[in-house]
Amino acid sequence: MKVWCLGLVLLWSTAGIAPAGRAECGGDFGDWLQGVRVQAQTAGVGPSAVALLAGVRRSEQVLTRDQSQQVFSQDWQTFSGRMVNAFRLKSGKAQLERFAESFAEAQQRFGVPAPAIAAFWGLESDYGAVQGRFSTLDALSTLAHDCRRPDLFRPQLLAALRLVDLGYVRPEALTGAWAGELGQLQLLPADYLAYGTDGDGDGRVDLKTSAPDVILTAARFLQQLGWRAGEPWLEEVSLPEALPWEQIASADAWPRRQWAAWGVRGVAGADLVGDELPAGLLLPMGHKGPAFLAYPNFACFQRWNQSMVYATTAAYFAGRLAGAPAARRGTPDPGLSIDELKRLQEKFLALGYAVGAADGILGAKTRAAVRREQLRRGLPADGWPTAGLVAGIPVPAQAVEP
Repeated sequence: MKVWCLGLVLLWSTAGIAPAGRAECGGDFGDWLQGVRVQAQTAGVGPSAVALLAGVRRSEQVLTRDQSQQVFSQDWQTFSGRMVNAFRLKSGKAQLERFAESFAEAQQRFGVPAPAIAAFWGLESDYGAVQGRFSTLDALSTLAHDCRRPDLFRPQLLAALRLVDLGYVRPEALTGAWAGELGQLQLLPADYLAYGTDGDGDGRVDLKTSAPDVILTAARFLQQLGWRAGEPWLEEVSLPEALPWEQIASADAWPRRQWAAWGVRGVAGADLVGDELPAGLLLPMGHKGPAFLAYPNFACFQRWNQSMVYATTAAYFAGRLAGAPAARRGTPDPGLSIDELKRLQEKFLALGYAVGAADGILGAKTRAAVRREQLRRGLPADGWPTAGLVAGIPVPAQAVEP
């Protein structure tokens, strides 16, 4: 797609898609849908696209999926072992060769290397083979009508109509994941509009069937997420027997030279580059499991998907596609089940730790609370909760059941 055309799409998306103030939700679904129809017409969506709303239905299956997301409650080795498998590695390397010209153009224009693009492409849709069969309009309407996140999903519903209006997606092909993501990258419709890039020169952005469009769009999307050209994203390392955990926990990142001074080495024992590039220590299974230095570009993986398990898997997959060996498994202590983690979070909440909800997901806030508790007890502050850690935390009086 031409640059000037993208500019028009961006103006439309900011001025016409986003509803003013709080998005309305709930109530009778038909009445609510009529409000969406009026809003779409006011925003300039063509009549044939608006007419698609007549066939929209509320989906209980979508609500069930939304309320029971547990895929990222798996530990990293389980999730990454399932996702970064021999088939995806072989397929990814084949795509790198097959579309070498498009990958080269993507790196030249947006600064994003081919392995990072191919990793997301593979994880999101197996390079286009699995794109989802949910009706996008049904999914987005259901989630927008539901009153938990209407401000997120109502603009996406209008953006989906706009994709049809522009001719990027045929009405019968408006299908994808249960949460409304579309195409081989599983982008939400507003991101499709804003960052979609014509890679094959046919004048339209087709993220359903055009690999060049997919590759250029992924690169552009990662660039706007903050990708720093020419820099690494994840590096497996080996740790010394002792580390200054209090210092490490006092900052999100330290210069690479400091990690070298603390005795951190490459996986083959090689010295780290002694420069100022900031890096954080990433221990997805604790200090006894695999260890990585995460550089600024790793944040782009987190911005693509906020799940630390997914982001680390995507970055690791990109490294494997770039030639890195399989990560060492180490001897990590067993993690917690969902119920055990919920119990730990309940203890943390009763003690005043800001961990959010007791949802059984090991997110950033829970890891931070684990590190604080580990430091308090003189343990390596690796953020990995174990049964021993849970047993050592007293149950506050107000949390004890009668």
